[in-house]
Amino acid sequence: MMSNISLPSLTDLKAEAKKLRAQASEAETPLSHSQALEQIAKRYGYRNWNVIAAAANQPKAGNRFYEGMRLSGHYLSQPFAGKVLKVQPTEQQGSYQLTILFDQPVDVVSFESFSAFRQRVSCTIGPDGTSPQQTSNGEPHMRLDL
Repeated sequence: MMSNISLPSLTDLKAEAKKLRAQASEAETPLSHSQALEQIAKRYGYRNWNVIAAAANQPKAGNRFYEGMRLSGHYLSQPFAGKVLKVQPTEQQGSYQLTILFDQPVDVVSFESFSAFRQRVSCTIGPDGTSPQQTSNGEPHMRLDL
Protein backbone atom coordinates (compact mmCIF):
# COMPACT_ATOMS: atom_id res chain seq x y z
CA MET A 1 0.00 0.00 0.00
CA MET A 2 1.44 3.35 -1.01
CA SER A 3 0.81 6.50 0.93
CA ASN A 4 -0.59 9.70 -0.55
CA ILE A 5 2.03 11.64 1.41
CA SER A 6 4.69 13.21 -0.83
CA LEU A 7 7.77 11.02 -0.67
CA PRO A 8 11.09 12.69 0.26
CA SER A 9 14.33 11.84 -1.51
CA LEU A 10 16.24 8.69 -0.58
CA THR A 11 18.89 10.86 1.10
CA ASP A 12 16.22 12.55 3.25
CA LEU A 13 14.63 9.19 4.15
CA LYS A 14 18.01 7.88 5.33
CA ALA A 15 18.55 11.05 7.37
CA GLU A 16 15.11 10.53 8.94
CA ALA A 17 16.08 6.97 9.91
CA LYS A 18 19.32 8.23 11.44
CA LYS A 19 17.40 10.81 13.47
CA LEU A 20 14.92 8.13 14.60
CA ARG A 21 17.81 5.94 15.79
CA ALA A 22 19.29 8.86 17.76
CA GLN A 23 15.93 9.61 19.39
CA ALA A 24 15.43 5.95 20.28
CA SER A 25 18.91 5.78 21.77
CA GLU A 26 18.23 8.85 23.91
CA ALA A 27 15.02 7.21 25.14
CA GLU A 28 17.07 4.12 26.00
CA THR A 29 15.18 1.97 23.50
CA PRO A 30 17.91 1.48 20.89
CA LEU A 31 17.02 0.54 17.31
CA SER A 32 19.25 -1.18 14.80
CA HIS A 33 19.91 0.58 11.52
CA SER A 34 17.63 -1.83 9.63
CA GLN A 35 14.84 -1.46 12.23
CA ALA A 36 14.94 2.32 11.82
CA LEU A 37 14.78 2.02 8.02
CA GLU A 38 11.79 -0.34 8.27
CA GLN A 39 9.97 2.04 10.63
CA ILE A 40 10.50 4.92 8.21
CA ALA A 41 9.04 2.81 5.39
CA LYS A 42 5.94 2.02 7.49
CA ARG A 43 5.59 5.70 8.47
CA TYR A 44 5.12 6.53 4.79
CA GLY A 45 2.78 3.61 4.16
CA TYR A 46 5.22 1.27 2.42
CA ARG A 47 5.56 -2.45 3.11
CA ASN A 48 9.33 -2.33 3.79
CA TRP A 49 12.52 -0.38 3.21
CA ASN A 50 13.28 -1.99 -0.17
CA VAL A 51 9.91 -0.89 -1.57
CA ILE A 52 10.18 2.71 -0.34
CA ALA A 53 13.81 2.97 -1.49
CA ALA A 54 12.77 1.88 -5.00
CA ALA A 55 9.90 4.37 -4.98
CA ALA A 56 12.16 7.20 -3.79
CA ASN A 57 14.56 6.49 -6.66
CA GLN A 58 11.84 6.93 -9.28
CA PRO A 59 11.58 10.30 -11.00
CA LYS A 60 8.81 12.42 -9.52
CA ALA A 61 6.08 13.72 -11.81
CA GLY A 62 7.23 17.02 -13.24
CA ASN A 63 10.82 16.60 -12.03
CA ARG A 64 13.35 16.66 -14.81
CA PHE A 65 16.15 15.24 -12.65
CA TYR A 66 16.24 12.49 -10.03
CA GLU A 67 18.76 10.80 -7.75
CA GLY A 68 20.66 8.05 -9.54
CA MET A 69 20.06 9.61 -12.98
CA ARG A 70 22.97 9.34 -15.43
CA LEU A 71 24.09 12.60 -17.04
CA SER A 72 26.76 13.82 -19.42
CA GLY A 73 27.86 17.25 -20.52
CA HIS A 74 30.64 19.75 -19.93
CA TYR A 75 31.86 21.16 -16.62
CA LEU A 76 34.18 24.17 -16.97
CA SER A 77 34.50 23.19 -20.67
CA GLN A 78 35.66 19.65 -19.79
CA PRO A 79 33.51 16.68 -20.89
CA PHE A 80 32.05 14.46 -18.16
CA ALA A 81 29.69 11.58 -17.54
CA GLY A 82 28.30 10.94 -14.09
CA LYS A 83 25.46 10.20 -11.71
CA VAL A 84 23.14 12.58 -9.87
CA LEU A 85 23.58 12.16 -6.11
CA LYS A 86 21.16 14.83 -4.94
CA VAL A 87 18.40 16.96 -6.47
CA GLN A 88 16.94 20.05 -4.84
CA PRO A 89 14.38 22.24 -6.67
CA THR A 90 15.21 25.94 -6.43
CA GLU A 91 12.85 28.88 -6.05
CA GLN A 92 13.19 29.63 -9.76
CA GLN A 93 10.71 27.60 -11.84
CA GLY A 94 12.42 24.75 -13.69
CA SER A 95 15.80 25.17 -11.98
CA TYR A 96 17.48 22.60 -9.74
CA GLN A 97 20.46 22.38 -7.44
CA LEU A 98 22.27 19.17 -8.42
CA THR A 99 25.12 17.27 -6.83
CA ILE A 100 26.85 15.14 -9.46
CA LEU A 101 29.52 12.48 -9.03
CA PHE A 102 31.64 12.29 -12.19
CA ASP A 103 32.72 8.84 -13.36
CA GLN A 104 36.24 10.22 -13.82
CA PRO A 105 37.70 13.34 -12.13
CA VAL A 106 37.69 16.47 -14.30
CA ASP A 107 40.64 18.88 -14.42
CA VAL A 108 39.11 22.30 -13.76
CA VAL A 109 42.31 24.31 -14.38
CA SER A 110 43.21 25.40 -17.88
CA PHE A 111 46.88 26.17 -17.09
CA GLU A 112 49.51 23.70 -18.23
CA SER A 113 51.67 24.24 -15.13
CA PHE A 114 49.24 22.63 -12.67
CA SER A 115 45.97 20.75 -12.34
CA ALA A 116 43.04 20.64 -9.94
CA PHE A 117 40.68 17.70 -10.27
CA ARG A 118 37.04 17.58 -9.18
CA GLN A 119 34.90 14.47 -9.07
CA ARG A 120 31.92 15.66 -7.05
CA VAL A 121 30.33 19.03 -7.80
CA SER A 122 27.19 20.92 -6.88
CA CYS A 123 25.65 23.36 -9.32
CA THR A 124 22.43 25.11 -10.23
CA ILE A 125 20.94 24.04 -13.54
CA GLY A 126 18.34 26.12 -15.34
CA PRO A 127 15.50 24.90 -17.58
CA ASP A 128 17.82 24.99 -20.61
CA GLY A 129 20.30 22.55 -19.01
CA THR A 130 22.96 25.15 -18.30
CA SER A 131 24.14 26.85 -15.14
CA PRO A 132 23.51 30.57 -14.70
CA GLN A 133 27.08 30.93 -13.36
CA GLN A 134 29.58 31.65 -16.10
CA THR A 135 33.33 31.67 -16.57
CA SER A 136 35.13 34.90 -17.50
CA ASN A 137 34.69 34.10 -21.21
CA GLY A 138 30.89 33.82 -20.83
CA GLU A 139 30.62 30.01 -20.95
CA PRO A 140 28.29 28.39 -18.40
CA HIS A 141 30.09 26.47 -15.64
CA MET A 142 27.90 23.46 -16.45
CA ARG A 143 26.25 22.48 -19.73
CA LEU A 144 24.27 19.24 -19.72
CA ASP A 145 23.61 17.06 -22.78
CA LEU A 146 19.80 16.86 -22.66
